[in-house]
Amino acid sequence: MIDADVHIPNPRIQDLMPLLPEHWVEHFNNTVDKGASQEYYPPRSPVAGRRGGLAELREAVFEQGGAELAISSCLYAVDSVHNPDVAAALATATNDWQSREWLEREPRLRGSIVAPIQLPAAAAEEIERCADRPGFVQVLIPVRTEHPLGSRLYHPLWKTIERSGLVAAVHFGGAPVMPPTPTGWPSFFLEEYTAMAQVFATQLTSMIVEGVFDACPDLRVVFLESGFTWIPAHLWRMDKEWRNLRRLVPWVRRPPSDYFREHVRVGIQPLDAPPDPAHLGEVVDQLGSEDLLLYASDYPHIHACDAGDLLLRLLPDGLGRKIRSENARSFYRLPEEEGG
Repeated sequence: MIDADVHIPNPRIQDLMPLLPEHWVEHFNNTVDKGASQEYYPPRSPVAGRRGGLAELREAVFEQGGAELAISSCLYAVDSVHNPDVAAALATATNDWQSREWLEREPRLRGSIVAPIQLPAAAAEEIERCADRPGFVQVLIPVRTEHPLGSRLYHPLWKTIERSGLVAAVHFGGAPVMPPTPTGWPSFFLEEYTAMAQVFATQLTSMIVEGVFDACPDLRVVFLESGFTWIPAHLWRMDKEWRNLRRLVPWVRRPPSDYFREHVRVGIQPLDAPPDPAHLGEVVDQLGSEDLLLYASDYPHIHACDAGDLLLRLLPDGLGRKIRSENARSFYRLPEEEGG
């Protein structure tokens, strides 16, 4: 089994100090700036999980969870840092910290490059710096961004990810300057968390309509902590409107659902299950491909419904095997000897 979404804790500024140049050590020691000040989840909430170390991850994900490989994300919010030099320095130190403290110490773990997405040129430089480093297989991109991900501002970034052979992991979260909903700031995290599927839908639409996959025909994107039961209806609507309005975007030469099925994969956790679990099989069938879903525990986050337990019990063995391992192995281009 390959677990496509586990989380390592965000580094503390003292964790990064040994990896920072002397200039930045002096800066953090002598100013009120102490690194990224925001987090994507409220502290101590169930969806944030608990802060655990490598030993806890090994026990939960590999020993108890049964994964043979796991792909980790570090959600350190460098996108919340407004000083561009500080954001770039923190991203570099965070990636060096991931390599030293996690990837080098656990050969079954793969990692995600943290990049200052608010600075596309700096993000591309950091990706190029880390692309060939052992253990990194993807680039972490928070789904909430200052501009839609299809914006031409980001096209050089997508081309860098494509050229590097890495996967772009669009993950729940983000700390840009604007509110998390199109109508303003909500009062409660429940509103933000529930509405995040709409943000994923918006970003997917933007990437297809703005021609990201036409400009980057080999780009691979995975949606993590997005849910997937919203996808069939959204693809139906996109295809319908594309047929009606395609003259406005002549570079989108195929139905949007074709781009999605070719370029995008989705983690199964969290699972937005209908009241009758049997209907889940219908939703999976409506996705139109057996290659789209990836097993993801979302460790250490806690959800009311365990996607692996509920969903995989309902599906045929062949499809369950694809979700557990084969889809991730193929999409991440992992050698057969890794994790099996």
